[in-house]
Amino acid sequence: MIVRKLWNKNFILVCVTYFFIACTFNLLMPTIPIYLSEKLAVPHSKIGIVLSSYAIALLIIRPFCGFWVDKYNRKMLLLLGTLLFVAAFVGYYFAVSVLFLVVLRFFHGMFWALSTVAANTVAIDIIPSKRRAEGIGYFGATASIAMAISPYIAVSLYKTNGFNYLVSCAIFMGVIGILLTIFIRVPFRVRNSASTPISFDRFILVKGIPILLNQVLLSFGWGTLVAYAILYGKETGVANPGVFFLFLALGIVLSRVVSGRLVDRGYLHNTIAIALITIAFGFICFAYLHGTFYYCLSAFFIGLGYGTLFPALQTLYINMAPAYKRGTANSTYLTGFDLGIGIGILIGSVIAGYTGYSTMYMLTAASCFLALIIYWLNSRKVYERNKLIKENSGKLKL
Repeated sequence: MIVRKLWNKNFILVCVTYFFIACTFNLLMPTIPIYLSEKLAVPHSKIGIVLSSYAIALLIIRPFCGFWVDKYNRKMLLLLGTLLFVAAFVGYYFAVSVLFLVVLRFFHGMFWALSTVAANTVAIDIIPSKRRAEGIGYFGATASIAMAISPYIAVSLYKTNGFNYLVSCAIFMGVIGILLTIFIRVPFRVRNSASTPISFDRFILVKGIPILLNQVLLSFGWGTLVAYAILYGKETGVANPGVFFLFLALGIVLSRVVSGRLVDRGYLHNTIAIALITIAFGFICFAYLHGTFYYCLSAFFIGLGYGTLFPALQTLYINMAPAYKRGTANSTYLTGFDLGIGIGILIGSVIAGYTGYSTMYMLTAASCFLALIIYWLNSRKVYERNKLIKENSGKLKL
């Protein structure tokens, strides 16, 4: 099956599937900190410890997921990962202690890792190579729309119906995602015929490690957002803090209209630089300007920056890997993302516990400026030395 157009039936199916799975994820992500704080009386400085168990699981399992996705049937792994991920939600009905929640979040993180690596790789197999960054952008936008809808609704449902009702909604959406996965047809993949020994490079894209280390600084802010934006909004007097994610996702979705095309036309490095400056500006506003209007405005600029950054950053890894290692490239990208998020959740809670959320978000802005400097002086050059694919064509460099 040769893929010639972007918006084919299978690309639409994988996007809609990812939307429903992302909805299940985002229903609980912003409400678990509230549940820990209000129902289990966990202090803000300790919430990060509970949430970080999820990130630790992602870090442990991601590299193996990349190897499995490259070695075995990608669609079947997507189906398996999604099934396990949705089934794990049943455990939240019994989450009445911190220890139980820590263990549950750990296993849930493992299943989420497999489903996301498989979904991203299946999507890239379906996307035409000449429109790769654009396709990645639209695919990621489905998760952004889910992120817009789910947290906003989740906060309202949590107040009116409780935590267990949210869990039931997540399971319902997850089942829809599982059913849609069955109908996705993945293009035939020519497997690497050479008998390559198992090595570290099969689990992590080694030449992408310098970019991964830079990516940790970029993802730190995302971790502080998903974990503490709601609590920060409540602290600053925002009536429904879930509105933050609506404007965050609005910025992400709008950015996808042009960012992927700019990358495909060869403006990769400039796009990333502009994205980092935009994110830093958004975090500065978030730290210093309070009130519902500025809360939403900051979310929009942060979303605009991250929405521009994500597809460009993922394209870096994909363009440095041969087709038979796309799973490894995707898992490396997602591992850098997970590592930054985990550090953001854990260290962010410590900073917020001692100095407050405003200081935490100001330090996040500083990390973005530092990431920009490192990217321009080092990561950009690493990519140029190791890329296999030209940004403005689908042909391999000889």
